[in-house]
Amino acid sequence: MTSSSSMRRDPALIPVVVTLWLALGLFIVYPFIKLLMTTFIVDGRLSLDNLMLVFSNSYDRLALINSIWLAVTVAAMGTFLGFVFALAVTRIHLPAPLRWFIAAVTILPLISPPFTSSIALTLSLGPNGIILKFFGIPDFNIYGFWGTWISESLTYFPVAFLTITSVLACIDPNLEDAGLSLGGSPFRVFRTVTLPLTMPAIANSILLLFACSLADFATPLVLAGHQFPVLPTQAYLQITGMYDLKGGAALSFALLVPALLVFVLQRFWVSRKSYVTVSGKSGAQTTVKGIGMAGTAVVMAICATVIAFILFLYALIVMGAFTKAWGLDNSFTWESFAYVFDHGRKAMIDTLIIACISTPIGGLLAVSIAYVTQRKSFPANGLMEFVSLLNFALPGTVVGIAYIIAFNSSPIVLTGTMSIIVAAYVFRYDSAGIRSVIASLHQIDPSLEEASLSLGASSIGTFKNVTLPLVIPALLAGMKYLFIHSMTAISATIFLVSVSWSLLTARILECMTELQFGNACAFSVVLILLVFIFNGMLTLLVRAAGYNYRGQGGNL
Repeated sequence: MTSSSSMRRDPALIPVVVTLWLALGLFIVYPFIKLLMTTFIVDGRLSLDNLMLVFSNSYDRLALINSIWLAVTVAAMGTFLGFVFALAVTRIHLPAPLRWFIAAVTILPLISPPFTSSIALTLSLGPNGIILKFFGIPDFNIYGFWGTWISESLTYFPVAFLTITSVLACIDPNLEDAGLSLGGSPFRVFRTVTLPLTMPAIANSILLLFACSLADFATPLVLAGHQFPVLPTQAYLQITGMYDLKGGAALSFALLVPALLVFVLQRFWVSRKSYVTVSGKSGAQTTVKGIGMAGTAVVMAICATVIAFILFLYALIVMGAFTKAWGLDNSFTWESFAYVFDHGRKAMIDTLIIACISTPIGGLLAVSIAYVTQRKSFPANGLMEFVSLLNFALPGTVVGIAYIIAFNSSPIVLTGTMSIIVAAYVFRYDSAGIRSVIASLHQIDPSLEEASLSLGASSIGTFKNVTLPLVIPALLAGMKYLFIHSMTAISATIFLVSVSWSLLTARILECMTELQFGNACAFSVVLILLVFIFNGMLTLLVRAAGYNYRGQGGNL
């Protein structure tokens, strides 16, 4: 069926597609074009002058090189740690509570502000740091590459853990069992069977972590310092310190090129045919035999060390929140929390309001884009899916600068309003919901919807009564991701906060830059608790929906 005939047979599709394109055009395409125009148009003509200013500055060239080097090393270390933790929960026979504990600690950095580990590293290894005092080390400098690398690796390795765990859990243990039965050692079976089958997930993880590090703005701002400049912080300082939008746009474009390259590589890799190990024809399933005693000892030693370090860092955050002046006066106090609930109440309320508004809007947008791009035929179908994921591919700093350029002057003025912050969150972090619903739709036989249509139901009725109930678990999972990032993200929205609308993450960063470590820790503790509570509520909704709608799907 052609696109035009499909749209004639389904009149309701036209207003939906038009509405989606208007939304994507306004909040993704328009800011992106304005960013390019600001970068390449000088005095009304096409010019490379702005870019030449960037690349002629040795400090900015160093920042670009540093950004790419940091992203490469974080991707390597984060993927290694994620793979080790994935082996622990999928290939080692551990009690269920221990597996849950390992997974819970691993996920902790994901539901925390992006610079929580930066604060803890400063308290432990910075000036007057607790570790330096304990070991009597006088001249250690955590600022620069090493501190930034450690912090980002700990922050982003859970992404690799989730990516690799899902693949390891799906590998048929019969394949590994066959290798063992043929006389192969556990290490040889791991090297020749398990590792090759996991390579797609490992490669995808490397690309994801590279993009995450490249987009990180908060961690380098706290830990990198002047000795290790990176492009996101340079762009931020160019705009907020020198009020130079054109210079910030040019720096953002320099960051844009490797980010888009990684995005294209990631989509190419994900779209490739994966290594299938589970099919409709299979024998009796065996149990996972593990990775041998030596492998188990190494994996568990690494996991124990990293978990202990993560728990230590978060314990420092809690201790710092109750300490009067870290390193100078360590007496117990409630002053930091009193400050948070006195001066930070507006930021807490604003953050919750924005997250609670962004989440349902993002859910509606995700299910609409996923459904029309996967189940309907219309012109530029694939382009809509690509555009809907574009903002996620761009570093947050680039998105924030693009929004400032686009919505700071006529014809559309949104700066200083809640709308611009909600739009930045929805159109940047909704990609997880879109991909989740698309994956769910791929598992639903289209014949179910065709049967409904053949019985006289409308397209809207079929979507509401057949498709939507089956994709609700995936939809809620995407909404959960959007809510968490609406509470904790800062890269894009640091440019968009105003007197009218404040964010907890912006207040934490403000406290850090003013060396108010106790207040920063107290804000972090409150934010983590809020995210944990609301994340738990959304998790219960996801599980309830998964249980209820699996039953309904079975009856359909």
